[in-house]
Amino acid sequence: MTPKQPTPRTRKSPEQVRSAVHQAVIDLLSDPEGADLTIPAIAQRAGVNHTSIYRRWGSREALLADVVTTRLERDWPLKDTGTLRGDLIAWAEAGVASIRTPEGRLLVRAAALSMPSSPTAQGERAQHFQPRIQAIERIRERAAARGENPPPLEQILDQLIAPLYLRAIFGIEPPATGYPQLLVNRLLNNGSKPNTA
Repeated sequence: MTPKQPTPRTRKSPEQVRSAVHQAVIDLLSDPEGADLTIPAIAQRAGVNHTSIYRRWGSREALLADVVTTRLERDWPLKDTGTLRGDLIAWAEAGVASIRTPEGRLLVRAAALSMPSSPTAQGERAQHFQPRIQAIERIRERAAARGENPPPLEQILDQLIAPLYLRAIFGIEPPATGYPQLLVNRLLNNGSKPNTA
């Protein structure tokens, strides 16, 4: 029996490269052996040249941020339920469902890893996660157009988004039922109990 020859590296389209690199990041994050999440390791896993990754993303942090925002946009869809409360609950429910999965928890941890440590990188951080900020802003804009009074962006980040991310980072499961509604009611009603009528 002849030994298996390495598969020749075929030329990939830009979208195929992006998909392969994203999957390589997820695979390496999931590796129980604690594989190194370096550009060369990601390139080898994806079957692409590491220069392609540097050329497209520039840094590991930028790549991780792209993986995170892409997967979050897929897993946390932006629904229009007709009310601010409904939109926020739907968004939080998607978030809870995502962080209950191993991949979802890994992605949130990857978001933390993607944060550059340099104080001069504030603008870079904001740029990486701008799509998620824009999603929240669209919820606020829709609410305002309906005549509702949405809370400020910072308040939504602090009271709705941060608790979900912190639970994922520390591996703390959200309560089995009612957690999205609890967070949204605290956000909109200053902690008052939901109306069950």
